[in-house]
Amino acid sequence: MDKNQLKPELVFKFFDEICQVPRPSKKEEKIIAYIEEFAKKHNLEFHKDEAGNVLIKKPASKGYEDKVPVVLQSHLDMVCEKNSDVEHDFNKDAIQTYVDGEWLKAKGTTLGADDGIGIAAQLAVLASNDIEHGPIECLFTVDEETGLTGAFELKSGFFESKILINLDSEDEGELFIGCAGGVDTIATFGYEPEKVPTDSIAMKLNVKGLLGGHSGDDIDKFRGNSIKIINRFLWRGTQLFDLKLTNLDGGNLRNAIPREAFATFTIHKEDKSALILEFESIRDAIYNEWHDVEPNLEITIEDAPLPDFVIDEPTHYDLLNALYACPHGVMAMSRKLKGLVETSTNLASVKFIQDNQILVTTSQRSSVESAKTDIANMVESVFRLANANTQHTDGYPGWAPNPNSKILEITKSSYKKLFNQEPIVRAIHAGLECGLFLEKYPDLDMISFGPTIKGAHSPDERLNIPTTQKFWDLLLDVLKNIPSKN
Repeated sequence: MDKNQLKPELVFKFFDEICQVPRPSKKEEKIIAYIEEFAKKHNLEFHKDEAGNVLIKKPASKGYEDKVPVVLQSHLDMVCEKNSDVEHDFNKDAIQTYVDGEWLKAKGTTLGADDGIGIAAQLAVLASNDIEHGPIECLFTVDEETGLTGAFELKSGFFESKILINLDSEDEGELFIGCAGGVDTIATFGYEPEKVPTDSIAMKLNVKGLLGGHSGDDIDKFRGNSIKIINRFLWRGTQLFDLKLTNLDGGNLRNAIPREAFATFTIHKEDKSALILEFESIRDAIYNEWHDVEPNLEITIEDAPLPDFVIDEPTHYDLLNALYACPHGVMAMSRKLKGLVETSTNLASVKFIQDNQILVTTSQRSSVESAKTDIANMVESVFRLANANTQHTDGYPGWAPNPNSKILEITKSSYKKLFNQEPIVRAIHAGLECGLFLEKYPDLDMISFGPTIKGAHSPDERLNIPTTQKFWDLLLDVLKNIPSKN
């Protein structure tokens, strides 16, 4: 199928336009300009706040003027991840999309359907002249993926609606009425550069091909973590050989399970053969452990140029011990909602940065505030024991489910009528902006739904085309059936 023939036609038209506009987190200027130009072109009232959030208003269609106003909400930024062998500049290059069966994909990068398809649906609603709806507000927030900045800085009174439909969910047939809160724990190691030992050679270790994914939605799939895998070899190599680390680079984003990692180190030239034998033994053991879950995992070792320095031994040991001990994955399942992850932690990235420092980023999520604090403290304690400086971000609150929600009942009724089946009602372990909206608008009645997106936050991200039509049909029917003000 040609991507120009995809349906719903108007939604995919706008999604294609959005894919041409660079929109990395914290660099949303171009997509904001695109949204503002759209509003001007369609003669719609719009406002932008100091954070960069944009609100567009559309009057009710004829006969629906007395309906309760509804705000549709999505975020403008996207996760910018690519495979290491792909040339792509997210600051200026368009996302290259293609159709593969029932899926829309991108060539070697994230697709940006999270949350570009939500944006596209909003624009389609705003541009349409033949759909039935009451007063509509469309809220486009900035920097959801790296800091929830737009939601944090949103002022009360920026929009007027009492019902909010969040368009940032990724499982068609599921209606979300709650989400986890989160916090990041950051550790920094300072190291002393030392001379490379005499008669040393350098080698580079590569871990590639992991599935990665969203650190909330995909954490319960128990996928491999490239940092954990590469550190397993480095830690063992340190015990057996005089291995000296000079660089470790794994993962990129706080909310993505790391897919790739690379490490450069030195050893005495006489130890090379023995080290390679040990590498092969560990590699084969890891392949055996992970082949069912991670069939494309690739672990290789190669010669590398001799570096200018190695890090000091105390920091070397502290770093590798901390990475080994740092928890990663699901920590607890919900006692209230079957199948819901309650608490998790993601060992997200390790980077050598300026001023002889090594930055380790982790993120914690929980639907229970005290449990979120507890797991963050657990991670902090690991790095404090390893003599790292640690700090927590401000974090964000969860969204407590309201099973008596009116918009939930309307959406359930529409779904059953349209598709002759009951939708699944649940909370999500990922973070949504809804919890922050409730702090500013405590009377909001909220729900979140969307089409099926797989592999979000990774270059495997893909949007299911048939479910996009179902998402659109559901959204239109819900808007048509919003109750009157009286």
